[in-house]
Amino acid sequence: MIQVSLVPPAMVTQFWPQIEKYLEGAAEYTHGRYEAGDILDALTDYEHHLWIAFEDTLIKGAVVTNYVRYPRKKFLCMTFCGGVDLDEWKDPMLKLLQAWACDSKCDGIEATARLGWAKVFKTDGHKPLWQTFELPAAEAGLGEQHG
Repeated sequence: MIQVSLVPPAMVTQFWPQIEKYLEGAAEYTHGRYEAGDILDALTDYEHHLWIAFEDTLIKGAVVTNYVRYPRKKFLCMTFCGGVDLDEWKDPMLKLLQAWACDSKCDGIEATARLGWAKVFKTDGHKPLWQTFELPAAEAGLGEQHG
């Protein structure tokens, strides 16, 4: 039976070897913005939360969250997600995250993700709000290059 749990911050490094490969896969989709080590740093230094889905002693998935505070709203942001057999643990994980968000007085849960995640959340009441566009800092001859 699948179980999901928040990992206490003091135990993140203990679980890291079992979930690093899952989060390496998630980091690949950031197009160079993060590597797995950066995710570990976020978990140990920057108030991010680690959630795991497991069956017996096998960890099947990991989700990293943090709070995002806007001037008028607070959201629980699902920053990274990775694992195997997502169909087995997505629903119990989402239910736990929704309860955590509610207990934390969040207005909802948000995630920036590749378009395939729309299929994953199609029955969960998600609303696609916007799309992220990545543009170069400057084109040749159009402005000063930053680097």
